[in-house]
Amino acid sequence: MNQLTENPFASTHSLDTNPFDDPTPYSTTTSSNVKLQDIEQRERDLERREAELNQRADNLRTHGRNNWPPFFPLIFHSIQDEIPEGSRALITRMYQLWMLLAATLILNFVAYLVLLISGATGAVGGFVTSIIFVVLITPLSFFLWYRPIYNAYMKEQALYYYVYFVFGGFHLLFSAYGIIGPQGSGAAGVIQTILAFTGGHIVAGVFCAIAAAGWTVQGLGNALYFRQIWFHRKAAGHTFEKAKGELATHGAKAYFTRG
Repeated sequence: MNQLTENPFASTHSLDTNPFDDPTPYSTTTSSNVKLQDIEQRERDLERREAELNQRADNLRTHGRNNWPPFFPLIFHSIQDEIPEGSRALITRMYQLWMLLAATLILNFVAYLVLLISGATGAVGGFVTSIIFVVLITPLSFFLWYRPIYNAYMKEQALYYYVYFVFGGFHLLFSAYGIIGPQGSGAAGVIQTILAFTGGHIVAGVFCAIAAAGWTVQGLGNALYFRQIWFHRKAAGHTFEKAKGELATHGAKAYFTRG
């Protein structure tokens, strides 16, 4: 009966409520919190960016534009900024191969250290040679074959290509020597690995095997890209005569002190 007497047009909302009133305090508080969090996040981002800019400014004041190596910048090195887009992948691979070489030389040193501790034959001379490899080959390989090919693709000048081919060729021979690894040679290659295992120096043999793998991978990788760069040089028309002309025009000092 009550349902028949109810007004079907009656509103369920109170007419006393003003639709133009401000939102409830809860909604206002929530909105304010969101805005505050957003402002705080922006402030943190600005502080981080300011710190990065200050760090870059300090680096520029101390070292100029140089950024490599990071712990004591001597040169500017940026594949993204200096190498044409079509060549960045190749130069990145070359840089990775150089880093693999550096890691291999350190592992090679560790392998000979373990051989020395285990009393393996020829370990003393090999250990001393492995130290020389780390100290000399690491920087020389960067400046004599990696940096020239970096500059070659950046500037497309013939002389850089031929400098790379000379020292890159020597590095391929050095890599072959490292892969073979005669006993006590300072290179923990295949022969030294086999001798370590057959001599009962198992732990030293494991380190030698890892070093031998490093010698092999970086050597084969360099051989592959050496061939690719050779054909690129030929297709680009960088002849030996052109390289001699550039050397006569600019001089050797200009090529080895810039870029």
